[in-house]
Amino acid sequence: MKKVKHFLAIALLFSAGFAWAEAAQADEKIDIMVNRSPTCSCCGKWIEHLKQNSFNVKDVVSDDVQAVKNKYGVTQELASCHTAIVNGYVVEGHVPANDIRTLLKNKPDVVGITVPGMPTGTPGMEMGGKKDAYQVISFDKKNQHQVFSSYKAE
Repeated sequence: MKKVKHFLAIALLFSAGFAWAEAAQADEKIDIMVNRSPTCSCCGKWIEHLKQNSFNVKDVVSDDVQAVKNKYGVTQELASCHTAIVNGYVVEGHVPANDIRTLLKNKPDVVGITVPGMPTGTPGMEMGGKKDAYQVISFDKKNQHQVFSSYKAE
């Protein structure tokens, strides 16, 4: 009986340690570099969204964000107003912070993720209670696209 209690105590401590490590990882600050135009106000709002979600943002203001998009293979079809780089991945447009965390946790074999265009209601594009339906799309080096996550209209 003592062995069973001892085993259960160890198992409980072990699982508590995993829960603590996962919670600590969720609070861990993540470095991200955001390339944006000096005239775009929604980019600043998206940066604030990232900061509120434990990202350390390096804000790179440039008159030629298109050069960054070209360098990382962001096509016109996938493009939005700003391009970020985080742990080697491209994050294009108004991608929610939780999707970036999922990308970094799962480490898929993709170039990055994007919210093409500028849908109303995405982080940084809030306009009252209106939210368009939109998808976060992953893309790879062969320019193949896949739905990464979906959000419904409200």
